[in-house]
Order: sequence, then C-alpha cells, then structure tokens
Amino acid sequence: MDDRSTADRFIGAAIGLLERLRDEEGASIAAAGAAIADAVAAGRRLFAFGAGHSSLAAQDVVYRAGGLALMNLLSVPGMTGIDVRPATLGSALERVEGLATTVLDSSPAAAGDVLVVVSLSGRNVLPVEMAAHARERGLTVIGVTSVTYATETTSRSATGTFLKDHCDIVLDSKIAVGDAELTAEGVTAPFAPASTVVTSALMQAVMATAAETLAARGIEPPLLRSGNIDGGTDWNRQIIAENADRIFWH
Repeated sequence: MDDRSTADRFIGAAIGLLERLRDEEGASIAAAGAAIADAVAAGRRLFAFGAGHSSLAAQDVVYRAGGLALMNLLSVPGMTGIDVRPATLGSALERVEGLATTVLDSSPAAAGDVLVVVSLSGRNVLPVEMAAHARERGLTVIGVTSVTYATETTSRSATGTFLKDHCDIVLDSKIAVGDAELTAEGVTAPFAPASTVVTSALMQAVMATAAETLAARGIEPPLLRSGNIDGGTDWNRQIIAENADRIFWH
C-alpha cells in the first residue's frame, strides 16, 4: 500500500517521467536542438503547433522570457488551447480533413523552416496532416508525442498513420494512453494528467539545447529577457528589431 499523499504520488509520477526523458530521449533532444540551431543560423523561421491542451506546450516556447525570440505559434482557429465553446468543438475540429493543409498554406512557413508539432496521441487528422504537408513543403518537422498511442490506439487519419510517421525527429513524452497518472479507491476513472508538465519540459529542453548549440558555433542566440527586470524591455525591443523578418507574433 502506498501511504504517500495524493500530491506526493502525482509529483513522484511526474518526476519519474522527467527522469525517463533525461535517460531515454537525450539523443532526440540533441537532434531537435541542432535542427533548430541550423535553421536559426541559416536565417530560416521557427514554428510550433499544438491542438487543445497540446497547444499549451507549443505556446510555452513563444514570446517567452529565456526563450528564442524566433519561435512563432502556428495558430489554427479553434485549436489554440480551449478557446472555443463548447470545448468539445475543438476535439471535433481535430478530426476535420483539409484544415491543417489550408492553415499551413496560408502561413509564412516555407521550405527550410522548422515546425514543431505537439500532439499527445498523434492520432487525430489535424496533427498528422499538418506534419505530412509540412514535410511535403520542405520543412523540417519535429514531433512531440507519446509513441505508445501508436501501438495501443488506432489512427483517426484516413492514411492510418500517426504523427510520428511524418516527422524528421520524434520526441517521445512517455505518457501512458489516457494521460492519467493516479487511481484511488472510490474513484472510478483514473486522474491527474501529467502530459503538460512533461511535454513543456521536453520543449524547453530542446530550446535550451538549441541556444547552447548556437553559442558553441559562435552565434549569439536571439533570446528574450523578462520584461519584469530592469532593462528587459529595451533588450527585447532590440532583439525584435534585429529579427523582425522572422518574428510573426509582434
């Protein structure tokens, strides 16, 4: 019997997942960081996309103190977090064919750019189509997903494929199918999702790796500073001005 508090059990589960990322995903994190550094060094652009709660991890690396100023959110109407009502509409939109292609074709993303696609299950039409079409257009695609979904669930894409099948680099979040870490007597459904904590950590690990990779090449990484420190706002204005052609959130 586990005598720890519920909070202790959840935090322990999250730490266990983070340790797995450290021990098992190091090579993929390094490859993703290098791909982003390559794009920055070559004057290309960076984009991140996620639908529903997966969008939270994508947004976490955009316009973020301590993060790369060049990371842009590829926004799909109704998909940026839980921003539609009813919220179930967002889930339905993930299954609409042609939406991802239309959005990508209307965006500034082009061959040579990097697109990070975040999808926990990687089974819905939207992330699969987004990744596949991005690769067709010559973008480097980094997928952040739970690979186990591809063996324990079925794809909702007409292709029968998952996000992981259309990526140049895959980062496996290790999240179990269902995204619920805890069970308890008297509680019918499992609870306590950890995917946001873990996926955001993966994203930040990649961004940090990209920054250090650029520095190792003698390139100053275009990082933002907090606007809540003295001089931070002026610093950010300068970074934005120097990289205006690659920043689309300003």
